[in-house]
Amino acid sequence: MIHERVISKEVLKAILSRIDEAIHVVDLDGTTIYYNEVAARHDGLTVDEVVGKPVLRVFPSLNEDSSTLLKVLQTKKAIYNVAQSYTNVHGKKIETMNTTLPIFVSGQLVGAMEIAKDYSSMKRLSEQLVDLQGKLLSKKKSSKHTSAVSYSLDDVLTKNAELMNLKKEAVKLATSHSPILVFGESGTGKELFVQGIHYASNRSQSPFIAQNCAAIPETLLESILFGTTKGSYTGAVDRPGLFELAHGGTLFLDELHAMPVDLQAKLLRVLEDGIIRRVGGTKDLLVDVRVITAMNVHPKLALQNKTLREDLFYRLNVLTFELIPLRRRKEDILYLTDVFIKSFNEKLNKQVKGAEEKVKSLFLSYSWPGNVRELKHAVEYMMNVCEGDRLTYDDLPLLLKEVAPVQEKEMGKSSICQTSLREKVEKYEETLIAEALLETSGNIKKAARLLGIPRQTLQYKMQKYHLTNAE
Repeated sequence: MIHERVISKEVLKAILSRIDEAIHVVDLDGTTIYYNEVAARHDGLTVDEVVGKPVLRVFPSLNEDSSTLLKVLQTKKAIYNVAQSYTNVHGKKIETMNTTLPIFVSGQLVGAMEIAKDYSSMKRLSEQLVDLQGKLLSKKKSSKHTSAVSYSLDDVLTKNAELMNLKKEAVKLATSHSPILVFGESGTGKELFVQGIHYASNRSQSPFIAQNCAAIPETLLESILFGTTKGSYTGAVDRPGLFELAHGGTLFLDELHAMPVDLQAKLLRVLEDGIIRRVGGTKDLLVDVRVITAMNVHPKLALQNKTLREDLFYRLNVLTFELIPLRRRKEDILYLTDVFIKSFNEKLNKQVKGAEEKVKSLFLSYSWPGNVRELKHAVEYMMNVCEGDRLTYDDLPLLLKEVAPVQEKEMGKSSICQTSLREKVEKYEETLIAEALLETSGNIKKAARLLGIPRQTLQYKMQKYHLTNAE
């Protein structure tokens, strides 16, 4: 029995030592009973300096209230994703994101376990990036151009009538100061489209700053956006956020649905009155910033999943653009293929004239889940390996070679006439629904009655054809 316990203990240690996250376990007295190498590297200590010692002795800057481990021992409740800033016995400042759990055996509390992620490096890099952006903008203020955009709406290449109309609408609305929401699948060119709007606006000579909300930990995002006040937390200094840096220009917030809901409320306030307050500050600052947001999911889905606040959505929904996926822009597939071939001919010093028919057929039948980005990368790969004057089947990336037989089999099941008929019927149905929604000003109930179908059926078909209403 004792032998089995020893083996179990050693096995458990071996398993925990392989986990690539910092793990710290304490007993009821707050004394460390397990501490892995990852945690030691994060904290700038050795395992021997921590194991067998009380937490507060090793980390003297903490106390019973600020230590997440000791707090869990007191409350017997788990704490998830809480930032902790502390100093070790050597005076080194540590910043982590902690999930701390109580440990129960037979219903009795025996200790607490903490899983910590070190985000000190990410925080430093994020703050350095903000500082660098501020310095670059300061230098550009003396020149004529302070904007950082590389594209205009002319760079959104298409032969699709719907997307061409969308571009025209974007040019008209670019001069507005209202916030904009752009949504569409990954790879459809949302940032390119947003840069084009900024370029066509009256703010084109002012800053354009982009921030992906999913790329920064939740606890850092607020300070990155709104700035910090000295003393608001350990090590905090007076630093402007992206809103201040984008003053007079445009702030582009990508993957908005990844922003914490609480922080979305602060964003709503800025949209309403143009006022921000730095983290830890008491002074309100007025900023003149046009906010453009983007999501790679449909807003209705984000609302259903409660990753987007309703009040924020209705504020952003003043000007909305949906970028349609490449599979619904069949006329753009070969057009963009030729554009990319010409571009890579110049970069790679080649003389490729186009793609063979078999490749064209595959491109037209493929669904392109990665959209224009995936098409561009596929052509780039083929241009690098191509040895003739045409892109051939043998030049295809591995993924496309794997799906090619499936695509050909599916194409063989239906004749050209059958496929064409189905597409024409769906297109006609989509047109009828769009006309009904237009006639009823987006009232789904009235539109369903006009079409003679149940409301639920209409809602399903609206989702299928990516149609929106004005309700």
